[in-house]
Order: sequence, then C-alpha cells, then structure tokens
Amino acid sequence: MKWSIIQLQKFRDKGLSIDETINLDELKEIDPQIIEVSPIRVSGKADIGSNRITFHLHIEGKLVLPCSRTLVDVDLPVDINTIETYLLNEADYDQYEEEEVHRIQGDVIDLKPAIRELLLLEIPMQVISDEAREQDEMPSGKNWEVMTEEQAHQVEQEEEKKVDPRLADLAKLLDQNKNS
Repeated sequence: MKWSIIQLQKFRDKGLSIDETINLDELKEIDPQIIEVSPIRVSGKADIGSNRITFHLHIEGKLVLPCSRTLVDVDLPVDINTIETYLLNEADYDQYEEEEVHRIQGDVIDLKPAIRELLLLEIPMQVISDEAREQDEMPSGKNWEVMTEEQAHQVEQEEEKKVDPRLADLAKLLDQNKNS
C-alpha cells in the first residue's frame, strides 16, 4: 500500500484502482486487547491531481476482541468507507484547515498508517458477546450489581413511589388541614 509520487503521477489522467488484501497483525502490538486480525481487504480508487491525491477507500475485515463481561472471543466485523487526502505541496496545508489531510513523508505515500488508525477507531469501548447480551443475569457481588438502564429506571420509579412511614402521618395531617 505504498506508492511513490512519481508512480502515482503516471495515473493522473486515468486514476488508480485499488483492490488489495493486507496483513495488519501489528495492530495486536498497538492495542493489546486485539486477539486476532483477519486479512484486511482494501478496495477503491485514487484521484490524482497536480497538488493532491485523494483515495476513496472501502476497508473490510474482522477483528477478534474479548467480551467485556465474559472475556470470550467476539468477532467484530469492520466495514469502513473513507476518503483520505494527501497534499503534495506543504504550502497548501493552510487552505485545508477545516478538512483532514495527511502530510506526505518523503516522496512516498503509505496508506497503512491511515488504515491502522481507522481500524483502531472502530473498536468500541465495550464489546459484548451475543450470549452475554442474551443473559438476563448481570454480574453482581456483595452490596453491588450491574443493571441495565431499564432496570435502573424501574428502581428509581419504585423508590419515588415509596413514602417514608414517618412522613405518611404528616401528609395525612396536612391533607386534613387543607380540607378544613
């Protein structure tokens, strides 16, 4: 997934088609929670201009991560559509402050770092297996338990309905005063 600028300029008029499968096992070293990385398929095209090169990419693959609740392996399918722009002139960076653009290191464009970053950003904060999601019972211990949002909302409603018995008599007294 590396091209020199001279190589890419040869495709200026007709564009460049991309359809490659790459190995990104180094992701396991970057993020230790990643157990396995399938071969990643990268397809798309490159639009080559005189001052910038824009890659329209579709990235597909699979990451294996541990379940946040049970630690079993969970397959996380990855399907990303992205546009990555590389500017050829240093002076042009000021014009593209609002857009995300990449700087070229030397005379070579390497897509692997951008693809690595996109894959790492796809990892959710919590990965939960289908089995753990289907279980009604959440983890619990002495004086604590994990609840779903629905359970927490239900507990809140029940607590609002409960009236302190010491205040119940006071409420009756206040109601009598209002009626008289």
